[in-house]
Amino acid sequence: MKLSAIDLVPILEGEGAHEAITHTRDFAVAAEAMGLTRLWLAEHHNAAGLACSSPELLIARLGEVTERLRIGAGGIMLPNHAPLKVAESFRLLEAMYPGRIDLGLGRAPGTDPRTAAALRRGVHIDPDAFPAQLDALLDHFASEEVPRPAFHPSIVAIPTATATPELFVLSSSGFGAEVAARYGLGLAFAQHMNPGDAVSIVQRYRKTFTPSPHRPAPYAIVSVSVVCADTRAEAEHLRLSGELAMLRFSQGRRDLPFPTPETAAAHAWTDEQQNLRAMFREAPVVGDVDEVASRLSRLATESGADELMLLTLVHDQTARRRSYQRLAETLL
Repeated sequence: MKLSAIDLVPILEGEGAHEAITHTRDFAVAAEAMGLTRLWLAEHHNAAGLACSSPELLIARLGEVTERLRIGAGGIMLPNHAPLKVAESFRLLEAMYPGRIDLGLGRAPGTDPRTAAALRRGVHIDPDAFPAQLDALLDHFASEEVPRPAFHPSIVAIPTATATPELFVLSSSGFGAEVAARYGLGLAFAQHMNPGDAVSIVQRYRKTFTPSPHRPAPYAIVSVSVVCADTRAEAEHLRLSGELAMLRFSQGRRDLPFPTPETAAAHAWTDEQQNLRAMFREAPVVGDVDEVASRLSRLATESGADELMLLTLVHDQTARRRSYQRLAETLL
């Protein structure tokens, strides 16, 4: 089994953005030493509790401190950006770190509607236009007509003579998986957002995949929220932080730092919030290493996933690294 990680770069209670980015840098070094395949950075905007508004800048930083680890965006929210700019940014990253760059593409804004409108300079973009935006991006990656005659009208994403990053479509529903299969791209399915449909959607992607110049065969990554500790009791304590953070996010309170377990334990949950909390508890895989490894192995087998990408949202960064380390030692 291949294991990877995704990082939201949360700003921890008692710290700031600089410390959050430092934690991500240090984790990248540790992830490479553990033997993880890749580390992806998310894209979120207008959320002061996260330091991941520009994944491409973070990728450039992580490339400097790693040698083998694949690094990428999970993802770039394509409707927020001009396809040409995305192609140029990731060609440049590929030129900087050849053979190590991934580009996961999503159709959601990664933010609220007003912020999405500001990112798009007020231009309304239909979510159903994602395939057309993907077409434009793939055309830019395919453009290599250089040198050109003076004042030639064609547009080329520069730098040229670089490989195309490994391409994935992000999905938490059937739509993204269908696009990935139709275009012959990798799939990164967010099981932590839609645990009930993960197995059937990934299986359907594999059955309907059309080979392409980008990928001759299907390749599915399934992302899973995980907290692994020495004991289930310890894991349950660590997970409290993520539950309170999810509650705040669902309430639109996105500027608060990621809480400690003690702050989370002291929170007085209303009945309505307890109902939300029960929903938050459906997806994460939480427990000791034997329990977590068994559940992850079963998920990979049932879905046919080629790789699991783990998201571990805990306040204690030592505990976070140990969670990944235990699973790497058991599953790799």
